[in-house]
Amino acid sequence: MRPFAILFLKEFRSFFLSPMAYVVMALFTFLNGWLFVSIVRAMQFQASTRSLVHNLFSSGWFWMGYLILFPLITMRLFADERKMGTIEGLLTAPVRTSEVVLAKYAAAVAVHFVLILPVLLFFPVFGFVTGEAAAFHGGAVVGSAVGLFLVGAFHIAIGTLASSLTANPLTAAMLTFVFVMLHYFLGFLQNFGLAPGSMWADAMAYFSTTEHMNFLTEGLVDSRPVVYYLTFSAVLLSLTHHVLESRKWRA
Repeated sequence: MRPFAILFLKEFRSFFLSPMAYVVMALFTFLNGWLFVSIVRAMQFQASTRSLVHNLFSSGWFWMGYLILFPLITMRLFADERKMGTIEGLLTAPVRTSEVVLAKYAAAVAVHFVLILPVLLFFPVFGFVTGEAAAFHGGAVVGSAVGLFLVGAFHIAIGTLASSLTANPLTAAMLTFVFVMLHYFLGFLQNFGLAPGSMWADAMAYFSTTEHMNFLTEGLVDSRPVVYYLTFSAVLLSLTHHVLESRKWRA
């Protein structure tokens, strides 16, 4: 447990030692603040059947900025170690490969949570300042936080695997972005030529991030997305472990 804690703290601190981390956080918060204000103004002029929480987290503008975070968070996890030649020392140290993978992954998940926390705080701050808490309810905010955590954990697992496959952080970032976007758009296939209620439509809905978030932003936490994201995250981390183990034996 001690090696895990040391590696976790090292990785977490290293991200915030770079000014880029604060630039990314400030830019992400600013853009979503602008989007939040725009949605509030739109709801003032036109009544909406959906809550403020749903309108923010179902926006394509939110997802455009959100999905860009994952390549930035994960691209250096292992690719930078390989680039600088420190990966061999890390893998041959008296620490298990699984601890290395889980520590780096957990640090990236923690960084992701820190980056999105200001956006989640928009709602209680808005309710406190305006007294218009009726625009959302606490269960919707909690459901959205759960959804973003699950989606983030899955996408970070994709980035962790991508970073273990290359020594170039930019290549790792490109791989992560491509697969994250492919997964995001996979959910929209149910809208193209698939009969509603058919087996294929239901299958695509199961993979749909937007479909999951539609329920979670209403405060409806279902076990299916929880199982889906955690299971596939575990599979991707297992593949990362095998990639690093094969490299250790080759070294």
